[in-house]
Amino acid sequence: MTGLAAAGLALALTACGQSANGVGDGAKGGDAKGGLIGIAMPTKSSERWINDGDNMVKQFQAKGYKTDLQYGDNVVENQVSQIENMITKGAKLLVVAAIDGSSLTNVLHRAAEAKIPVISYDRLIRGTGDVDYYATFDNFKVGVLQGTYIVDKLDLASGKGPFNVELFAGSPDDNNATFFFQGAMSVLQPYIDQKKLVVQSGQTGFSQVATLRWDGGVAQSRMDNLLSKSYTSARVDAVLSPYDGISIGILSSLKGVGYGGSGKALPIVTGQDAELASVKSLIAGEQTQTVYKDTRELAKVAVQMGDALLTGGKPEVNDTKQYQNGVKVVPAYLLPPVSVDKENYRKVLVDGGQYTADQLK
Repeated sequence: MTGLAAAGLALALTACGQSANGVGDGAKGGDAKGGLIGIAMPTKSSERWINDGDNMVKQFQAKGYKTDLQYGDNVVENQVSQIENMITKGAKLLVVAAIDGSSLTNVLHRAAEAKIPVISYDRLIRGTGDVDYYATFDNFKVGVLQGTYIVDKLDLASGKGPFNVELFAGSPDDNNATFFFQGAMSVLQPYIDQKKLVVQSGQTGFSQVATLRWDGGVAQSRMDNLLSKSYTSARVDAVLSPYDGISIGILSSLKGVGYGGSGKALPIVTGQDAELASVKSLIAGEQTQTVYKDTRELAKVAVQMGDALLTGGKPEVNDTKQYQNGVKVVPAYLLPPVSVDKENYRKVLVDGGQYTADQLK
């Protein structure tokens, strides 16, 4: 490389927020207030991630920061490349909702070298010490709410049963999926042991019931197989579904074999995220329950953490024990989830400002 070319490269790197040796100025290089915040979200295929991204952009910009919001389309390589670009652009902070919680070790090491703090958003980033804080909901409680809803609706505590149940879990590369499933099974397993709940398929282990990338189409295909193999004569009374997109796929499968038609009521079907299509399904008497997580509040937590990190403050946390990522316990702030069904959706979602009554028509 000629001296002129080298000088040009050094100038270009400096303009991108990096020094000539490739190490960015990061949060500790000058005044981080008002700097660039890199926000890496997993996908636009779920409306909740769109809302998360939009909420953080609004709230960071309201505090005077610039933002770079990117969606990885559920492709790990896309997200890694997007984070690399954020580092190159001179981001002062990264907020990352990982597609695969164990795939970001190398790129986050680059962020650490550039002294850029990292907030793990909703999904725990695993296998690295280069994550500073975690903003999320009480993920175990989400599963508890789903499992409890099934128990209560079937009135199992009064001794009723047996009933047939099938189990679905989230993506195996998402740490939250394990928490959701463990929370639900902490409620359901005693009734399975008592044979008050029967899993006709025999599929009860997390690896058997996980749904890669939370894909509703994958869930629908699996439900089709369960119905054809295990329910030619038996009835499905309840389905544990961890997420609304999966619930929609499960319901499509059930309706395809006559559930919801004359004389064959749909089973109890749980969910999560209170997505618009599922709330409408709930109102129509199809999906039975969802767990609402107010992402406006989660965005607020992430922005509070980020602003504190960049202005010399200390982020607020309420959990310093639960989220071991394989290298360190990541200090976290947990928000409470809320169970929603046909009885309380108006109070929680409409009165709470998540949706208008017109949106739910």
